[in-house]
Amino acid sequence: MAIDAARTAMVVVDMQNAFASMGGMFDLAGIDISGATPAIEANKRLLAAARKSGVTVVYLQMSYRADLSDGGDTSSPNHHKELGLVMMRERPELRGKLLIDGSWDWQIVDALKPAPGDHVIRKSRYSGFCNTGLEAFLRARSIRHLLFTGVATNICVDATARDAYSREFWPILVEDAMNHSGPDFNRQSTLWNFENALGWVTSTDMVVDALRIEVAETLPT
Repeated sequence: MAIDAARTAMVVVDMQNAFASMGGMFDLAGIDISGATPAIEANKRLLAAARKSGVTVVYLQMSYRADLSDGGDTSSPNHHKELGLVMMRERPELRGKLLIDGSWDWQIVDALKPAPGDHVIRKSRYSGFCNTGLEAFLRARSIRHLLFTGVATNICVDATARDAYSREFWPILVEDAMNHSGPDFNRQSTLWNFENALGWVTSTDMVVDALRIEVAETLPT
């Protein structure tokens, strides 16, 4: 696939302390986050290449108000299934600390802090398209190709990329710039689905090389 940097966005999904740092929500829940470190390093390379080539950078950030009014009441499946909401109900010492606006858990990891010109979109559901301005932001810039990175491969990346496909965007998962939750078959299933039915799968090296070539071709000779 050939992509046009001017019509491409890198979508960094939920690279927050909650999902990628020791002491964050995933770690407290006993989820293996050992894959977060290499994913962070891959994202650092991708972000540098994206910014240099003019690719739009969008961060998605899972977040709840302190009163949890945007988390959903008992009639919402999000209330019953989203890990942060479940843990804060079951463990009183964590109430008000997981994914709450302004908390350490909510913050994007220090190594990947947004730069001037990047766009941060707050979300309170797995998909970055659910009740957010993401689609309008992308359409206003005539963006069609979306490079997905972040966590978790099989949950929020999957949910957002599936919605992208249904909205006629071209979802491209950067395999080594993501980390999954649960057994590895979750990661394998998501990648298989996108490779065969929903989009494309690539690697950091391939994206960086493609963007480097595009920048070189635009330089005056």
